[in-house]
Amino acid sequence: MIHLQPKLMAALREPGVPPVLAALRDALRLEFATIPPYLYAYYSLDRQKNREIASTLRSVFVEEMLHMTLVCNIINALGGTPKMNDPDFIPIYPGPLPGSVESDLVVHLAPYSAAQLAIFLKIEEPEKPLVFPDRLADVVGPPVTIGDFYAGIKQRIAALSDTDFANRPRNQVGPDVVDNAIIVTNKTTAVAAIDLIVQQGEGTATSPNESGDGMTLAHFYRFNQIAKGKRLVANPAAGPDTPPDQRFIYNGKPIVFDPTGVYPAPSDPKTATYPAGSAARQAIDAFNGLYVDLLKSLDQGFNGTPAVLTPAIGDQMTGLGQAARNLMHPPNGGVSLGPSFEYFSGS
Repeated sequence: MIHLQPKLMAALREPGVPPVLAALRDALRLEFATIPPYLYAYYSLDRQKNREIASTLRSVFVEEMLHMTLVCNIINALGGTPKMNDPDFIPIYPGPLPGSVESDLVVHLAPYSAAQLAIFLKIEEPEKPLVFPDRLADVVGPPVTIGDFYAGIKQRIAALSDTDFANRPRNQVGPDVVDNAIIVTNKTTAVAAIDLIVQQGEGTATSPNESGDGMTLAHFYRFNQIAKGKRLVANPAAGPDTPPDQRFIYNGKPIVFDPTGVYPAPSDPKTATYPAGSAARQAIDAFNGLYVDLLKSLDQGFNGTPAVLTPAIGDQMTGLGQAARNLMHPPNGGVSLGPSFEYFSGS
């Protein structure tokens, strides 16, 4: 699990809106910082050979985009301004996740592997994950997590007044633009947004599912299915008195990883590795130009122009993915490169 420095939580003990906004800006950077590593692993997979693993990665980073939307909605509702088109917003890899996160976990941009999956599991792990058995015969006998951090934000939001929120929806992004987005106008809707972020990432104390239909696994358990090599399914022997950690079992359809279905991209690529003007440098700069264009669109979309988000999440993300795959798996052969996810000013 991710551990946060105590000072991050200590700041939330102060009353009023400013500490909440500061924490939410940290949360926004933290949510965003998980996306490039997830994308890198996703882009590195041959989707024909590792379709199910690629689909899982995609489902998670799509929901991370929703989490960013929800955090931005709360920031805007409280009169703040989410800022994304900024070199300081972009995380540096390899390194710890931002937002005053301790450096015990080093996050890399790397092709999909068991080691990279272990990092993803640690990012998404709840404080007390439900440890489900692998077989029916097994008996299952768990610092501050990201969920705890959000719980602290939720507590401070509950202490605010509805008058601290914009009287009319301010720069909100709704479900017509981003699926399941919550328009924040008061404490109730802000708390609902926080709850959705936490439950999609960690599940609940009694279920591996996120809220809503009760059928979609939280991020941690989606990743853990891959690690276990089998789907998590309902335990057919469970009854009404069965403990929560015995109600599911990793005994469903196999999830097979094909190591030949991973492009040989480098880990933690940097533009500085390649001479200015070289074909490799130009190709990586071109990717980073698309990346920064996406950030600019997100910045506009979360600050009053939501119409730009649809093409950003659609066409721009598609173009970014194609550019990344062309680097990792050059169409005409050649040396495999990697998208470095660095700020590129165009100069």
